[in-house]
Amino acid sequence: MSTAAAPVLARADLRVTQARVMRSEWTKVRSLRSTVFSLLAAVAFVIGLSLLVPTVTVAHWSSRTAAEAATFDPTTRSLAGVFLAQLAIGVLGVLLITGEYATGMVRATFAAVPTRLPVLWGKAAVFAGVTLALTVPAVLAAFLIGQSIFSSKSIQTDLGQPGVVRAVLGAALYLTAVGVLGLGLGALLRNTAAAISTLFGLLFVLPIIVHFLPTSFSDAVDKYLPSSAGQAITHVTADPLSLSPWTGFAVFCLYAVAALAAAAVSLRRRDA
Repeated sequence: MSTAAAPVLARADLRVTQARVMRSEWTKVRSLRSTVFSLLAAVAFVIGLSLLVPTVTVAHWSSRTAAEAATFDPTTRSLAGVFLAQLAIGVLGVLLITGEYATGMVRATFAAVPTRLPVLWGKAAVFAGVTLALTVPAVLAAFLIGQSIFSSKSIQTDLGQPGVVRAVLGAALYLTAVGVLGLGLGALLRNTAAAISTLFGLLFVLPIIVHFLPTSFSDAVDKYLPSSAGQAITHVTADPLSLSPWTGFAVFCLYAVAALAAAAVSLRRRDA
């Protein structure tokens, strides 16, 4: 009886599970040079601009009008690096999947996981976890650095003020969602240039185009655009023309989920 059971146990040990797929994807993520360089670039942007922007702001503070001083948001200023960090993280999300298509490694991946979808879910979960784990301390450090510089003019804030913790942690959540959006676009389009161009178009070009439209139309549409909606969570002071912080972030997450859903349908219908 024990002899007959052994092959069954051996076959069971070789079955494909989501946990094993995620372990495989984690191995890929940490072994890629592009991962290290892109994540380090994101951290450098977040930390570097938390030094530069507050320093320049303090140096020119005396030239500000009373109205400008009244609307000043020290939290957002210290998180200015998030704007550039999203480029590095979004591009990395694209490369994590399009790189496999470019090298042909995706065929081996799908041969090992014939159902394919666990690969997409595994990549998204692992990349989101890695990005969040890295960006949370990065944005916290950026916030503390920025406030220490602002303190020279007594214009700093702290984590105990309403909305500050949400804005700081929201910056990390936003960067994570940008990475997932990039991954979804990469899995859907399967081409690095096309996916990066689409990502840049959604985050940067589309808002510029909308701003050239009549004000009545642009004000109504702009708040639902990916970048405008997603970045609402990073602002302490609510903009009356923007969505509320969590509503805006939810809208941005819908864009990322839609990209992943479209990629999932494509994976099931198209050949590798």
